[in-house]
Amino acid sequence: MRSAIFLTVRSKSSRLPGKSFLKIKGRTTIEHLIDRLKLAKLPGMVVLCTSTSPDDKVLTEIAEENNIPFFQGSEEDKLERYLGAAQKFGIDFIITVDGDDLFCDPEYIDKIIERFKKTDADYIYCEGLPFGAAAHGMKLSALKKVCESKKESDTEVWGNYFLKNKHFKKEVIKAEPEVNHPEMRMSLDYKEDFDFFDLVFNELGDKNDFPLIDIVNLLIQKPEIQEINKHMHDVYEQNIQEKRDKVEEDLKDKKK
Repeated sequence: MRSAIFLTVRSKSSRLPGKSFLKIKGRTTIEHLIDRLKLAKLPGMVVLCTSTSPDDKVLTEIAEENNIPFFQGSEEDKLERYLGAAQKFGIDFIITVDGDDLFCDPEYIDKIIERFKKTDADYIYCEGLPFGAAAHGMKLSALKKVCESKKESDTEVWGNYFLKNKHFKKEVIKAEPEVNHPEMRMSLDYKEDFDFFDLVFNELGDKNDFPLIDIVNLLIQKPEIQEINKHMHDVYEQNIQEKRDKVEEDLKDKKK
């Protein structure tokens, strides 16, 4: 079984233009995330998955500079991009991480792979972690089935293709009590999110290697940091709902 982290990122961003290239402590946000994902012990590699758009060439250059492979695929269809990357690199089990999630936890990435080894599940997700701290795991065979049956090509929001498939074996990893804080927002979509990340780095250090528990404890001790971007989650949910609705329509069509 060969596993990999697929880091999904594009240059295009309407909510916060150029967010992957904003700098904190001298490194771009996407480089900080690459640094963090390399801390996971069990995945065989980290692959930067971007699109074939000329605008995304700068991301392939960042991948090369940070000694990780890259894959260029569909601009809108994340699932097709995952599939193409898996086939190119011979990956059987995929860990997906969005480029927005600077504090995605490497320990829970390892937990996902450990659970897969024990259960051979088609889809594994985490429950209870702060928003943006969790990765997702999917088996290549399940991904192929979804790509063969879905009609929707905009798959920015794709989780229900796996969660609502009664034929897939699903596993959930519950967050440990000390990091069970789903109300905490750790995702980069808006200026307020960037200000949040900038402050956390100023508090905890220059390198993105501090444990998730340290971030959670910081936000508990200094709730004013959490308040910087907490209100943006409702805005995010409203903006993403249209994409969720498209997936729901696609799922309904398959049941007819």
